[in-house]
Amino acid sequence: MNEARFPIAVLISGGGTTLKNMIDRIATNQLSVEIRLVISSNPRAVGLSFAKEAGIPSSTIERQKHGSPEAYRDAVFAAVRAADVELVVMAGFLKHLLIPSDFAGRVINIHPSLIPDFCGAGFYGKRVHEAVLAAGVTKTGCTVHIVDDEYDHGPIVRQRSVDVEPTDTADALAARVFAQECELLPEVLQLFAAGSILVDDNGVRVCS
Repeated sequence: MNEARFPIAVLISGGGTTLKNMIDRIATNQLSVEIRLVISSNPRAVGLSFAKEAGIPSSTIERQKHGSPEAYRDAVFAAVRAADVELVVMAGFLKHLLIPSDFAGRVINIHPSLIPDFCGAGFYGKRVHEAVLAAGVTKTGCTVHIVDDEYDHGPIVRQRSVDVEPTDTADALAARVFAQECELLPEVLQLFAAGSILVDDNGVRVCS
């Protein structure tokens, strides 16, 4: 893997489909990042197999083995710092994680709705799409945002929208939203790699 590529760590909890999309795009030179570390909150996460197949170092750090939110934060970011990465990407990471000051503005998450709608504690995976359909809205989508100490709360980097069809099921809607996630996250990562995203007290700015 090209050492000049922008170094990131990826946090997962389950199937790892977002991780797999990144790995595939890196392999075909569509994404100029280097995944130096994958951390899973779940030792049985399928995504760990994708990391192993790609030769990416991985670690499991379970929330229940760390007594406080601060202890969990310290364990995760000790591993992140050791990997010497510039950015942390939450890709289906389902545990609440506090962000230390040295990584403020350097952790992003991708969420399967148009934040601030259908987000926060308990809104993940299929639950999001079921809530969208129950609400009867006509548009949803996905969001990449900066992570702070609250669920799905930090400044928005970019979003993509998806029409909700009258005949949609949660699974059908999830598939179309995920297709947009697969485009949006690499797009944002390329901007970070190019140094085109600035995060400060005023929010997020994308520079040309």
